[in-house]
Amino acid sequence: MDLAQIFKTSFPVIGVVHLLPLPTSPRWGGDLRTVTQRAEQEATALAAGGVDGIIVENFFDAPFAKGEVDPIVISAMTLIVDRIQNLVVLPIGINLLRNDALGAMAIASIVNAQFIRVNVLSGVMATDQGIVEGNAYELLRYRRELNSKVAIFADVLVKHANPLGSVDLASAVKDTLERELADAVILSGISTGVPPSIEDTETARIAAGGQPVFIGSGANCDNVGKLIISADGVIVASSLKRNNQISEAIDPIKVAQFVEEVRLGRKKQAEDKWKVNQLTHI
Repeated sequence: MDLAQIFKTSFPVIGVVHLLPLPTSPRWGGDLRTVTQRAEQEATALAAGGVDGIIVENFFDAPFAKGEVDPIVISAMTLIVDRIQNLVVLPIGINLLRNDALGAMAIASIVNAQFIRVNVLSGVMATDQGIVEGNAYELLRYRRELNSKVAIFADVLVKHANPLGSVDLASAVKDTLERELADAVILSGISTGVPPSIEDTETARIAAGGQPVFIGSGANCDNVGKLIISADGVIVASSLKRNNQISEAIDPIKVAQFVEEVRLGRKKQAEDKWKVNQLTHI
């Protein structure tokens, strides 16, 4: 997969819009306009800060359904994403928590979004929602039925979950790409705000064999320079919030600082690679 076809850059920074509670969720506030306005503000802040793409997810709907969400959630997200697209000209992705991949694909196809994030595409994971099984069989056939070109970004050994049985990371990456036909894989730490290890990122990169590997959690201005060495892109959310509180709105200044750190890290990588090449030709 060529990331530049979607994001106009070979190394995209993707910011996340955490939607306030939607209808039927325990903390639903009863006013969709409030949810929409917050989403518009966050999307605008991300765009102003220089991200290359945005993921919209129903983050505050916890506790999540492990599979299909209520139809009204799909309706609300479709409306909100459409409003966001009227404000920002960036590639949009959908993550329908906890693992409603078909619902996400339906939304993305209707609003012409470019990609979806799927938490469990392959394998079986024990989560706080219960046992969540991979859904690649249904999802890939549904995408074909819709005649959709929406890309599938799939987590491997997703955060807040444990695989049933012994699972090798390299094998899981290969299966997700080669057997479940994901377009890119996402690597995260054990929970929200926790990064994957450098070693795991390198393992995933090698196993992916040139297919895109994204950092999916825990990236911040202090560590992103190291995290991106073995990655092809980064998804960021928690570290962009005001006062470092997950419940707060996105701070556009933090977005700009994060994007700049990624650019500096990428520049340093290129310079280091050039130096190595020069030394090998001496």
